[in-house]
Amino acid sequence: MSASRASRALANANAYAYARSTCPRCAFLRPIRASNTLRATGSKGSQQRRLNLTSAATLAGPRPVTPHKEREGGLRAHHGPRATITHDISELSTQLEGEKVVVGGWLFSQRRASESLHFFTLRSSSSSVQLVSRLKSNSEELMKYPLESVVLVEGIVRTRKQKAKSGSSAVDEIELEVENVTLLNPADTVLPFYPNRPEVANEDLRAQHRYLDLRRQDLAENLKLRSKVAQIIRCYLHDQGFTEVETPILLNSSPEGAREFLVPTRSPNALGQPTFYALPQSPQQPKQLLISSGAIPKYFQLARCFRDEDGRKDRQPEFTQVDLEMAFVEGSAPTAQGGGGDEGGMRSTWGIGGRQIREVIEGMVKKIWKEVKGEELEGWFRVMPYDVAMDVYGSDKPDTRFEMYTLPIGYYPSLSDNDLDKILLDQSPYTVEFMITPAAQAKGLDIASFAGNNSFIDYVRINESNTHSWQNDSVLTKPMGLEMDTSMPGGVKPGDVVWLSRRKKIAEGGWTHLGRLRVQIMESQVAKGLMTLPVQPHFLWITQFPLFTLADEDKSFLAHGRYSSTHHPFTAPMWEDLKDLKEGKVQGVRGQHYDLVLDGQEVGGGSVRIHDVELQEWVMKEVLQLDRGEMARFDHLLKALRCGAPPHGGIALGFDRLVAILAGAKSIRDVIAFPKTGSGIDPVFRSPSVSSDEVLKEYALTSLKQTENLTVKKDEGEAV
Repeated sequence: MSASRASRALANANAYAYARSTCPRCAFLRPIRASNTLRATGSKGSQQRRLNLTSAATLAGPRPVTPHKEREGGLRAHHGPRATITHDISELSTQLEGEKVVVGGWLFSQRRASESLHFFTLRSSSSSVQLVSRLKSNSEELMKYPLESVVLVEGIVRTRKQKAKSGSSAVDEIELEVENVTLLNPADTVLPFYPNRPEVANEDLRAQHRYLDLRRQDLAENLKLRSKVAQIIRCYLHDQGFTEVETPILLNSSPEGAREFLVPTRSPNALGQPTFYALPQSPQQPKQLLISSGAIPKYFQLARCFRDEDGRKDRQPEFTQVDLEMAFVEGSAPTAQGGGGDEGGMRSTWGIGGRQIREVIEGMVKKIWKEVKGEELEGWFRVMPYDVAMDVYGSDKPDTRFEMYTLPIGYYPSLSDNDLDKILLDQSPYTVEFMITPAAQAKGLDIASFAGNNSFIDYVRINESNTHSWQNDSVLTKPMGLEMDTSMPGGVKPGDVVWLSRRKKIAEGGWTHLGRLRVQIMESQVAKGLMTLPVQPHFLWITQFPLFTLADEDKSFLAHGRYSSTHHPFTAPMWEDLKDLKEGKVQGVRGQHYDLVLDGQEVGGGSVRIHDVELQEWVMKEVLQLDRGEMARFDHLLKALRCGAPPHGGIALGFDRLVAILAGAKSIRDVIAFPKTGSGIDPVFRSPSVSSDEVLKEYALTSLKQTENLTVKKDEGEAV
């Protein structure tokens, strides 16, 4: 740089900063006004220092580039012209007999049959093909290449002399006679592990090298299935008149559910306090605003959602949900509106509003199952109220594929009439529930281990002598003084096991003790081959949940002893319970909340929303007892309701879980390209990570550890 040019650059340092363009097609210095940069990054003093450093760096230029040195005698990646790929490996078949093709893939195996005959396997993400090499030069080259190297092969398609096994694909009936081979990129001689081998590496190692693990055909097929399901969903909803709309990712924090992820900004408030965005747990408020606007009567998106939950089995801190919302959904059951109990072919057991949501979701699920599984799902999905699910299955997401029921003791079939009256008149808030494991299944159970793991559960083995007196053998039922009527049919038989536990009469939460035990016994029986579950999917709607709860552990940290919404604060009550709600009788109020359950897994949930601003505001203030600051975070929603919002409702389906079920995957991590661990750590990108103190200062933040160190030094009398 000339002296005059250097002086001009220094003279303009206070007016301009130079930043290199990030456009991949060009590289030029683009002037950025310093005043703009000052507003974005902080104080004038700190910015002036940055300008001086930037100017100095601009004058000095980059350090000299060290010439690239290739390893002597090593294999090298190919650059420059090469043959054009003509087919994917999966497209090869006997119909191409005698034709020359060019394919690319990963070298999977090498085998020397003789001096003049070698066999290799070339694999792509969807298939593999046997290579036959009779040319010494090609064979020697291919034998040198490390496994998992990327190779381009030119060859002639030949029909294999040995017939492929039944059920194999068309590519298994041919082999490729190698004419020429090009090494596109050699793999390291030793890799952390080798995918598509019978012996699968441990999960931690595979998670660290996910890019290598994704070469496993199962995972590759899962990602393709995920894409296919997403396309089916989009096409179906578009055909139903829905509009796909993207909602914001950077939002304000709101006290409506689990913990949120916060994103700091470089814009402190007037008092110098740091400010934050919150990543959305769901697009709940944006989509309600969208429907309230009247611009979009039917909305959907495949939404990215974020929840800072404690490590749990098969959950991810970031996940995808099929999110939708509709205007003008019904606010009560058809029968309550004067319609027939089977209006539109819908079962009368759907005792709440939101009928339109149900119809859309069932239609979409049936289309997915037909196109992915080739199965026709007939009729409407079953519907079960929450209290029935808890009484009969001990779960708000019951697995109905097998018969084993958890019931209050009053349902025992041979109780005497006097005892039944005694139970019904009992004013205690608690009752005893029981569950019977038949003798045939009980034989294969390690009963002591099941009971020993839970101090809340008791059990009684049934034999010839206690068939009608087993209730006296349990510490839970003996104090009740129950007697069995031996003239009545039903009840236990010798060899059966009766499980017992205490629970609240009015069900709350998602499980009872026996409800969890029921699933554990089923899993144990299936693992031992003593129980076979039906292949046909068992879909089930759970409805009429309690509108408010004190028993949700996920929300207790925000509730501080107050009521929490079972679903969220915007869920409408059943109109039959509206009078009780307004009178303050909160405990028994049911919500217009519906969950879709498949084989014991919740795959989605939604509700009819409150569109009455006065009711919504009263629920927030009086029932949930939100303070002024918490209320302020919903101000935009309340304003939208005041502007004339239509009755509306919606639902969100867990897209990751839905795909995992379709793929038969054991975990949702198997259908996500780069999943987090159970504790929320990304082993590939090594996130989350620590930021330096210098970076934290830009966000008006300070490390707690640094603050503690400063405090200790002050206490010790050191100069700080």
